[in-house]
Amino acid sequence: MSGGVLIQWWQATPTAELLWIAIGLVAQLMFSMRFLVQWIATERARVSIIPETFWYFSFAGGVLLLAYAVYRLDPVFILGQATGLVIYSRNIYFIWLGKRVPGTAKVALSGEADCLRTSARRDS
Repeated sequence: MSGGVLIQWWQATPTAELLWIAIGLVAQLMFSMRFLVQWIATERARVSIIPETFWYFSFAGGVLLLAYAVYRLDPVFILGQATGLVIYSRNIYFIWLGKRVPGTAKVALSGEADCLRTSARRDS
């Protein structure tokens, strides 16, 4: 696409459409950031983990992508993003519950540690 064609497209595209394109791009960036955050956390820990920030990026990106999908009237995209939001919300709920109710996070972590120990024994 040459510069002249790009300028014509920019001038001919309604502001509302440009705004929705911007929302879609920001949403995709937020959604992609979760993988970067997860990768960095895993590299630092030298074990595969999912940090709390992963779920916040997932939720924020999912909300924006759902709005974009509704604007585009894409039922497949809408269903996929709406389903994801339920999962992200549930994980955030458990994170907050673990911070609010003493011992909840420890039980979850000990269960995770048991899974890791079991996995390590099988691998030996």
